[in-house]
Amino acid sequence: MCEATAYILKDGQEELLLPDVDIIEPEGEALRLVSIFGEQKVVRASIYRLNLVNHKIILVEK
Repeated sequence: MCEATAYILKDGQEELLLPDVDIIEPEGEALRLVSIFGEQKVVRASIYRLNLVNHKIILVEK
């Protein structure tokens, strides 16, 4: 499968935000993440780094 795991960068550390992310959509000043299981999270963050080989999405709070 090609899903990724989303992390939020806090104090230089990656904290798990949402596993199995399928969709990331901008929603105003925030991002809406949706997992393959339908779980959703909206966070005021921007993309810091995408590591597609390791299926990681790193976000940083705005």
